[in-house]
Amino acid sequence: MSDDITTALTTNENRLGMFAGRVRWYEEVGSTNDLVLSWADAGGEEGLAAIADTQTNGRGRLGRRWASPPGAGIYLSVLLRPARSVLPLLTLTAGVAVADGIESATGLAVALKWPNDLCVEAGAARWLKLAGILAEAGTSSGANYAIVGMGINVRTAIYPPDVAARATSLEAELGRAVDRSTLVVECLAALSSRYEQLKGYGEARILSEWRRRASATLGRSIEFDAEGTMRRGVAQGIDDSGALLVRTTEGVTRIFSGEVRWL
Repeated sequence: MSDDITTALTTNENRLGMFAGRVRWYEEVGSTNDLVLSWADAGGEEGLAAIADTQTNGRGRLGRRWASPPGAGIYLSVLLRPARSVLPLLTLTAGVAVADGIESATGLAVALKWPNDLCVEAGAARWLKLAGILAEAGTSSGANYAIVGMGINVRTAIYPPDVAARATSLEAELGRAVDRSTLVVECLAALSSRYEQLKGYGEARILSEWRRRASATLGRSIEFDAEGTMRRGVAQGIDDSGALLVRTTEGVTRIFSGEVRWL
C-alpha cells in the first residue's frame, strides 16, 4: 500500500499545493502528530506531512487514545505555520477539508460535529464517528507552528469496545472497497485549498460551509464542563470565532474548549 500511496501522491503533485513533494510514508509510528511536532521543533518548513499505516500511540482530543489498527485507516498529520489570528478556526477548517476530501474520494456526504468529529447518522438521532481532527499549536525557536492531525476509519477493524460502540468506517457505510491512495490525495488537496482560503480572509466561507455540514448534528442536548461543574444545554450553532453556542436555563453560553458530551 505504501507504493500505491506514494505513486498517487507523485502523480497528483499539481493538486497538493504546499504538500507537494513533502509527504513522508511510514509503516508504523508512535503518533504522526508527535513525529511532525519533532519536525516543527527542528525548524521544519510548512507543508511537511507524515502518514502511517498504523500508530502505536495515536492521540485524540483531550489526551484520549486514537485506535489505529494496521491498514484500517488514514493516520496523517501536517505541519502548518499560520498567523496567530487564524488559529481559532483551524480545527473547523480542517474538518471542512476532510469532509470535502471524503466526499470527493467516495461520494459519501458526512456531517460535522463540534469541535472535531466527522460523523454519519445511524438512526434515532444517533451518530457514528468516521473521522476526527487533532490540532495542536505552539511556538518553537521563536516561530509559531500548528500540527493538524486527521484519523479516518476506512476499513472495518477490531476496535476497543468503547470505540466500536460509537464508530463506523467508510467501507461499512458504502458497502464497497475504498482506495486509501485516492482518499489521501483528495484530503490533502482539500486541506491545502481550505487553508489557503482561511489565510486569504475567507473565514466567512469556511464558517458557512462548516455550519452547512453541521446543521444535522445541532439542536441536540449536551453536557459540558463549566469550571469543574457539568452543566446541560442545547447546542445551537457556532459564532464567528468558532465557539459553540449553547442555550441553557441562564441564557446562551459560549464554549471554546473542554469536555463536551453529546446526549
